[in-house]
Amino acid sequence: MNQKALKVLEYDKIIQLLAEQATSDAGKKRCLELVPMTDKQLITDAQAQTADALSRIYRKGNISFGGLKDPGFQMKRLEIGGCLNATELLSICTLLEITKRAKAYSRENRDDLPADSLDVLFAGLEPLTPLLEEIRRCSDDASPALHSVRRTIRNINDKIHGAMNNLLNSSTTRSYLQDAVITMRNGRYCLPVKAEYKGQVPGMIHDQSSTGSTLFIEPMSVVKLNNDLKEAFLKEQEAIEAVLAELSNLTAQYAAYLLDNYRILADLDFIFAKANLAKIQNGMAPIFNTEGRIRIRQGRHPLLDPKKVVPIDVHLGDTFHLLIITGPNTGGKTVSLKTVGLFTLMGQAGLHIPAKDRSELAIF
Repeated sequence: MNQKALKVLEYDKIIQLLAEQATSDAGKKRCLELVPMTDKQLITDAQAQTADALSRIYRKGNISFGGLKDPGFQMKRLEIGGCLNATELLSICTLLEITKRAKAYSRENRDDLPADSLDVLFAGLEPLTPLLEEIRRCSDDASPALHSVRRTIRNINDKIHGAMNNLLNSSTTRSYLQDAVITMRNGRYCLPVKAEYKGQVPGMIHDQSSTGSTLFIEPMSVVKLNNDLKEAFLKEQEAIEAVLAELSNLTAQYAAYLLDNYRILADLDFIFAKANLAKIQNGMAPIFNTEGRIRIRQGRHPLLDPKKVVPIDVHLGDTFHLLIITGPNTGGKTVSLKTVGLFTLMGQAGLHIPAKDRSELAIF
């Protein structure tokens, strides 16, 4: 494709408008990579997808693919026996939620309608409900072991705060403190003690202020509780890792389906972006030929203000093959030429054109 022609006709601006309609990074990437095609069947198929997506939008509203992320890197890690972290598993969960939503959208109000070009894409989606529900369950309830250790952590925390509050409420101890607050140092609960009174509050010194006037002391009465808490946190981490390993093993079994879902959803986001652009521009699918005929009916340049743009009719290539456009300066000659050129590029890229129906374009 002639890059100079694409630039002069401002095809790149159309592509930017198209990318703005995509709701995922993958869909935007597909939009930005779109170039005009020359194979009539491929062009016709792309136009049919745009038209069918537009029909669905008009019939039952739009669909969003926001939050879609490529699981390729995670699937490769699982393939070699690696383990996914919580963030990555939640990303897989989001992918499956988008898949489930798209699947439901495809089934809505389809009983009495004929099949369209998007049915095969929607049919290829696998919501993988068991995997989705297991990730959700572990996010909410986790495992019995993790639930138990977290209950232990809460109980120990309550005991520590009870003991620390007793010290804070003691008028004697409070007079030794810089502030009547409980602080954390190196993962241990401490009290901010005035340096001159360090001998009055038995315990372990963990830190001091920049001026040295305040020492952060862990009272002896909570040392064992702090030790128990640290041990409980280690057990919690072990339980979390066990849950992540179990979910990773389960996810690995569905790796191929997840990759297919991602690819299909990216395709659908791209297609629905084309449809949304057509809706905004009030576009339609042109008729294509390979005989050089152009017949544009009430064509409106897509980059001009819709309220000010003057529609044009252009026909060429049937009974004559040379068209001379005349008129005064700012009379619309260049806009007319660029409209024909840009419509041709858009049409061959599978985009609808802002013109009346039965408009015809040639494939160059």
